[in-house]
Amino acid sequence: MKILVVNCGSSSLKYQLIDMDGEKLLAKGNFERIGEKESFVTHKVNGEKYVIKTPVNNHEEALKIVLDQLVHKDYGVIKDLSEISAVGHRLVHGGELFSESVIITEDVIDKYASCSTLAPLHNPATILGIRACQKAMPGVPMVGVFDTAFHQTMPKQNYLYPIPYEYYEKYRIRKYGFHGTSHQYVSKIAIELMGKKESKIVTCHLGQRSINLCSKKRKIY
Repeated sequence: MKILVVNCGSSSLKYQLIDMDGEKLLAKGNFERIGEKESFVTHKVNGEKYVIKTPVNNHEEALKIVLDQLVHKDYGVIKDLSEISAVGHRLVHGGELFSESVIITEDVIDKYASCSTLAPLHNPATILGIRACQKAMPGVPMVGVFDTAFHQTMPKQNYLYPIPYEYYEKYRIRKYGFHGTSHQYVSKIAIELMGKKESKIVTCHLGQRSINLCSKKRKIY
């Protein structure tokens, strides 16, 4: 089974194609500066890097070029898009509506769109990515993995800011927690390596401009 993983940013599109039989990475890349004249994609296969400079107006055009690289006659890793069994999307902000990964349906897209005010640069871009995949690979199942889902077990007294409560009621302003996919994976692997089923640990997500901390008791079954 081959899975295409897509991460749409406000002006970028990162992707990986993974063969789950052996969990082998077949190809990966990053489309940058989407919507600008200087947009380009860096595509990597078997240690080789291919840079394609081409202007694209939106994520749909970017995704089409990405898919073209996967089936390229010289360095393609699949013969046809029908080899892709499913698509996984990293979705930024699920608000309080999503606490776990879901199969993407029209209802999910509508609910996710309603959270766009909480992430106006990212949620609309990821919806464009979803629509582009639907158009290019009709019928292929898609799964949404939410960056905020991992932190939804925070108790109310911890996620509310010490500001007027009406801001939460009117504008949904609260702590949601981000980089949840990173914290979930790091905590899971750390616990497994320690040979435990559960533990209280602190995980750190080191970014270019910040350090995100998460302390949580996790159970691994």
